[in-house]
Amino acid sequence: MPRPETGSGAISVTEQGPISVFLVDDVPELRELVKYGLEDDPAFEVVGEAGDGRSALAGIAETRPAAVLLDLSMPDMNGLEAILEIRKRDPDVAIIVLSGFSADRMGPPTRERGADAYIEKGSPMEELRDATRTAVSERRGD
Repeated sequence: MPRPETGSGAISVTEQGPISVFLVDDVPELRELVKYGLEDDPAFEVVGEAGDGRSALAGIAETRPAAVLLDLSMPDMNGLEAILEIRKRDPDVAIIVLSGFSADRMGPPTRERGADAYIEKGSPMEELRDATRTAVSERRGD
């Protein structure tokens, strides 16, 4: 898929480098699949990952990503709790929830807490990439 030209409002790899992404999910195999799917597009770079919300907070502080892809159902600190903490600590990071729960059920509470987008697991990778691009662009004010 061709990338938008500079100035179109969308982020391309040539404008600001790849979009840095931190993955948070308690299933390592899913994190690996999402990482490969994102990095298949040179506009994305996975800079870190964690299996629970508490570990994610430390990793996000260390890597300072443009976007966080976050599961809801995790041990130690679930995604709803993590959204609040991430948003408090880094108001500029884009938070995209990637969850097995339906968007109808869990989309509204995640947005109320500060998530930028909600994608159901099993959605096409291009939908996840597009949601991430859009959320990062909106957070940057592009």
